[in-house]
Amino acid sequence: MKKLMWIFLMALASYAYAGEMESAAPSGVSVKGEVLETKNVANFTYLRLKTERGETWAAVLQVAVNKGDNVTIDNAIVMKNFTSKALNKTFSSIIFGTIGNGAAGKPAAAGGHKLEMATPLIPKKLETIDAAVSKASGPDAHSVAEIMSNGAGFKDKVVVVRGKVVKYNADIMGRNWLHLRDGSGTEEAGTNDILVTSKSEAKLGDIVTAKGVVHTDKDFGAGYAYKVLIEDAVLQ
Repeated sequence: MKKLMWIFLMALASYAYAGEMESAAPSGVSVKGEVLETKNVANFTYLRLKTERGETWAAVLQVAVNKGDNVTIDNAIVMKNFTSKALNKTFSSIIFGTIGNGAAGKPAAAGGHKLEMATPLIPKKLETIDAAVSKASGPDAHSVAEIMSNGAGFKDKVVVVRGKVVKYNADIMGRNWLHLRDGSGTEEAGTNDILVTSKSEAKLGDIVTAKGVVHTDKDFGAGYAYKVLIEDAVLQ
């Protein structure tokens, strides 16, 4: 469990736009401090803390804490020059970690996570596509390249796309995350792969038909931003 949580934190930190690892300890370093300020974005909470070594910022999965609370950040990873698009702010130094069991904070009632979540966000091995996947049928059916090339034109519209699951992560932020490819588009143009979120389950290598709503410029915080994706999809 600790190893998986460490992988998750490493993945979260690695998505910085201009981040440099300062220190990291797999054995699990803890930082204690008083909450001076909080900022909630998407599914994450940023905390400005007063610690024995001075003030610092920390980022954890969304949690309900108040100014004046004393918290412990476990499994701490320190990053330099981390940029958060959600906050439009660059932190000269920030700690990524998890709220300790003895902390005052509790999971947020709405839209929060279980703080003990340990599923790594690093995508599983990319599956290769040996041949093109045939396009879905119907008026809402489109190829991966068509949707990725014209995200603005499909914004907030229902689409149907058929493709091979090349990346898959289950039960993160209350949904499953999968990348589909159908042989259309190019990697250079960024039009050959589309992210789909769904309550439906799948596995690497499956050929699925996904029906969902196209969203654009979606930022989940901590560097997880997508120009085009399909959300709330039903898989067949």
